[in-house]
Amino acid sequence: MPQTILNNDTIKKSKIYYYNPNEKHSVFDFCKTLSSLIQKKSSQKTEVVLLCIGSDRATGDSLGPIIGYKLSQFNYPNLTIYGTLSEPVHAKNLQKTVNKIKKNHKDSLVIAVDASLGTDKHLGFITLGEGALYPGIGVDKELPCVGDIFITGIVNISGLLNNMLLQTTRLNIVMQLADFICYGIKYSIIKHSV
Repeated sequence: MPQTILNNDTIKKSKIYYYNPNEKHSVFDFCKTLSSLIQKKSSQKTEVVLLCIGSDRATGDSLGPIIGYKLSQFNYPNLTIYGTLSEPVHAKNLQKTVNKIKKNHKDSLVIAVDASLGTDKHLGFITLGEGALYPGIGVDKELPCVGDIFITGIVNISGLLNNMLLQTTRLNIVMQLADFICYGIKYSIIKHSV
């Protein structure tokens, strides 16, 4: 499921921001940019849908469901979450979930979250950008693009046997990324609802 790639149209329209959780002001910068993107994209949309993509069966692919689980513990009136540890959104049910979101949340802002694979220098980084997420590219799956805003956590280095890399990803990296992303989403959703 991981490895997010943007098409050429999205790349021309949107800048991709990289955040290193180990840098001092990184979480502040992430919150500021995410809040700005939510404000920009949600001019007449009061509801935010968080689509957390991934599976709880592979450590490297569990980033999305962990974030969904953590944020579902709180009750935000303007936030609906799809994809948790108990009900993950993955390759087999992504299209069905997208259809459900389109039907039940027509005028909502969709933030798509997924794990991704990247280069050695970006291992453990978070990306954020405006536009759709293209899940499944890194493991050669054709899945629907989703979201108005995307967030990814780079959980491992891309290479041969990407599926195997997801199985051997360190849980510590996934949890650090999940904590960082959850903090940013909580801050931005609270700010958006005020």
